[in-house]
Amino acid sequence: MTEHTNVVVIGGGYAGVMAANRLTRRADVRVTLVNPRRRFVQRLRLHQVVGGSSDAVVDYRSVLADRVRLVVDAATGIDASGRHITTASGRTIHYDYLIYAVGSDSGAPQVPGAAEHAHPVATLEEAERLGKVIAAASSTAPVTVVGAGATGIETAAELAEAGRTVTLVCGGALGPYLHPRGRRSVAKRLTELGVTVLDGPGTRVTAVTPDAVRLADGRDIASTVTIWAAGLGVPDLAARSGLSIDALGRLLTDETLTSVDDTHIVAAGDAVAPSGRPLRMSCQSARPLGAHAADTVLRRIAGAQPEPIDIGFFGQCIGLGRRTATAQLAGRDDTANRFYLGGRLAGTIKEYAIRSMVKELAREARRPGSFSWPFTDDTRRQLLRAGGSESPTTAERTV
Repeated sequence: MTEHTNVVVIGGGYAGVMAANRLTRRADVRVTLVNPRRRFVQRLRLHQVVGGSSDAVVDYRSVLADRVRLVVDAATGIDASGRHITTASGRTIHYDYLIYAVGSDSGAPQVPGAAEHAHPVATLEEAERLGKVIAAASSTAPVTVVGAGATGIETAAELAEAGRTVTLVCGGALGPYLHPRGRRSVAKRLTELGVTVLDGPGTRVTAVTPDAVRLADGRDIASTVTIWAAGLGVPDLAARSGLSIDALGRLLTDETLTSVDDTHIVAAGDAVAPSGRPLRMSCQSARPLGAHAADTVLRRIAGAQPEPIDIGFFGQCIGLGRRTATAQLAGRDDTANRFYLGGRLAGTIKEYAIRSMVKELAREARRPGSFSWPFTDDTRRQLLRAGGSESPTTAERTV
């Protein structure tokens, strides 16, 4: 009888699906994907869900390999010593290897009143609820978006283009990732759309009420609908399971993405902190991290030594309505430079990138091992050799 290796992947986002598909390279590997939803969510379209212009979901049958067993359930615990997970429905699923790809969520805002009176937008369910709130509000009702990373900017632009009265509260700089030239491009387009941008140190939000947002400089901004887009958190599954995590709750791993606690647990996506130095939460890093996590598991099954990650970036593309965007270019170490593209060309690039990501997953399902990532980052290795480490407490999802 042929002996099989059971690999369980927790999380069906970009990283989890990429990992699950890639694992099917070996015929003797049985892959189970555990995810609480029946459909794949294109998180880069969640601001469009809020505006009512997209549903952001794709049938798993179009992106998941036939050999991957999909279990629609939520993982509630990991027993590393017993090598099994438990789920919300009471299942116990055993594994030989586990890939931890739980992704990110909206986190817990620490500002008084934000949890009660502001609407997060980091998950499909949150975006759908917010979309209903927006649709029910008067067309002239003031909408305030808190957070000027990519999610906040894209949500503000989407709603303003639909005719809403929108104020974007930055809490600091507009688009903190951006080079000043790219930032000016984004600011110009937001002004054209009618978005009021409040930036600078005095714009930190200190309280949220049912009808206003209070700023550090004492101003009260009238707000019928307040949207919270100020950073991301991660699920606490690793923490609850007794695994080592960083300050944000991401699973601590070595550079091969293997847990520092257990060589049978590998991680990918937003919820991993290799060497305590996590990559930016983004779909750029999720896919190659998912592929690398699968390769780490496959090499261990084959008795080979896993390789360290070598993943670089190329920038950030921020949608500014349905047809325009700003594409900020960056070095492979993820440092933004002075070069950017704007307008309809960048908008076309943005839409092409989002569509291509789904096609990449589908291609990996048909031809496991076909995905490759051309961007590398020598700077990371140099910093690690020099003892550099960084573990940010907030993050922003981007292309």
